[in-house]
Amino acid sequence: MVIITEEEDNQKRDPKPSSSTKPTHRSKQSKPTPSSPSPTPTPPPSKPPQEVQSPFAFWFYFTITVSIITFFFISFSSLSPQDPKSWFLSLPTSLRQFYSKGRTIKVQTHPDQSAFEVFTAEKGVTESEKVIIVHGLGLSSYSFRKVIEALGSRGVHVVAFDLPGNGFSDKSTVEIGENPGGLLGRFSFVVSEIQEKGLFWAFDEIVATGQVPFEEIEARASKRKVVKPIELGPEEVGKVLGQVIETMGLAPVHLVLHDSALGMVSNWVLENVQSVRSVTLIDTGAKSAGALPLWVLEVPLVRELVLGFSYAHALLIKMSCSSGVGSVDLNAHRVLLKGRDGTKAIVGMGKKLNRSFDIAEWGGSDGLKGVPMQLLWSEHWSKEWSEEGRRIANALPKANFVTHSGGRWPQEDAADEVAGHIANFVTSLPATVRKVAEEPIPEHIQTLLDEAEQTGHGHLHGHAGHEEHSHGHVHGAGAGYPDPYGLGHGHGW
Repeated sequence: MVIITEEEDNQKRDPKPSSSTKPTHRSKQSKPTPSSPSPTPTPPPSKPPQEVQSPFAFWFYFTITVSIITFFFISFSSLSPQDPKSWFLSLPTSLRQFYSKGRTIKVQTHPDQSAFEVFTAEKGVTESEKVIIVHGLGLSSYSFRKVIEALGSRGVHVVAFDLPGNGFSDKSTVEIGENPGGLLGRFSFVVSEIQEKGLFWAFDEIVATGQVPFEEIEARASKRKVVKPIELGPEEVGKVLGQVIETMGLAPVHLVLHDSALGMVSNWVLENVQSVRSVTLIDTGAKSAGALPLWVLEVPLVRELVLGFSYAHALLIKMSCSSGVGSVDLNAHRVLLKGRDGTKAIVGMGKKLNRSFDIAEWGGSDGLKGVPMQLLWSEHWSKEWSEEGRRIANALPKANFVTHSGGRWPQEDAADEVAGHIANFVTSLPATVRKVAEEPIPEHIQTLLDEAEQTGHGHLHGHAGHEEHSHGHVHGAGAGYPDPYGLGHGHGW
């Protein structure tokens, strides 16, 4: 019996198929011949054996990551010393000399918050007209040191103070913080814990107890002391101004408001017109924003670049504020600006300014109708700024409009000119009449004085209080009060 097989025409005679050609397909009736063995199926590729990761690999990489992050945090925090004493000793000589001539006073904006210190600089005869200078954000009383000297030499009693968060005034407060919120807050607290307790503290706790010490971390977070920047709004700044005037006995006072200061104290002026003798505005725009762009202090990389390099800071000041500031003064301004993390306070205060402030409405209010005003404006800074000055002058038609040759910070490059305009304006007004309020004599002291006058004895034995017993000697009837009141020639034991 003969078996006939059919083959395709394109089948090759070579039994070994080429790698580049497809294998031939046989028909259903064909059967393999004994001489041609069937192809062996290719086995599937074997899977590589899975590697078992060690549990210590995670902790190794975690430790390395935390170490690097901690190193950078420590490096950045060491750029500016946090200790006030070491920061003060690192200041230039001009700043330390200026600070030694001033004094600090305590102010408080809220009853439930702690008081903070405000630095003040003073010059001139105390019996003359009182002038107080309020600087804009990012500045300080040091920037007005030349104006202070020039006004004092012109017979004007001038006071300049640093707004909280600026200059030598307090820039932050220490409070009992709450649990840190958000991922960044918790991460920052963990980094602070690592800095305090060591890098392997949490790892040792995990090895000892078998769990992360969340409860201890939460308990420490609820009791930790948090340093918060002083970010005051216009209402709080007005309270600070009022307390400075009251503490130093300046009312009624001639106000000198520079740059963004008007936006911070405009409401206080309306509410305390009886304490304001006159108002002088120096390059104060219709909007409350000042000459210094605060966004530069808010963006991290830009802030470090501007405050870390004197050339970048000098370029910023010359482009936006004033072109006549010397290198020594520029460096002093940069040091004060970045010292003790004051940029956060300045940026926070800038965000709270009233952007919808209307200077025409403010100047035309009924309360300011009898208050003399003067407007000092830069004449050559830019065409746009000169046009802004004309708009402000039109919005304040009763104000005396005077130009100067300086920039938007004229106290740096035109100090004598600015001081001359302020002194001429203040002295041209009628002299301020100040009433000296006499301290009333307490009833029990008056009784002792009356008895001494009737008996003619100059020796008094008076009880100054329920807690102490004091003896005072008064030479002559009615010559003065006993020593606890600071008058007379008495002495007590």
